[in-house]
Amino acid sequence: MTDRLDRALLELAAALREELATAAQSAPERLLDIPTAAAALGVGRTRLYAELDSGRLRSVRVGRRRLVPSSAIAELAGGPS
Repeated sequence: MTDRLDRALLELAAALREELATAAQSAPERLLDIPTAAAALGVGRTRLYAELDSGRLRSVRVGRRRLVPSSAIAELAGGPS
């Protein structure tokens, strides 16, 4: 009985890991507005725009808004996305 329970728990754990991995891959990337991106980097708006203009920080345009992907913040900070 214990062996069956152990096998069932291992199968359940494997299924949960697979489901979490799939969900993480399909999650949309978060886009930050300029004040939020500046706060995340710990810099002011002027410095953030300087990083954008120099090409060290990626951004996207949505209509007239300029938004910074959260992965770009992590890349600039030197961490994983």
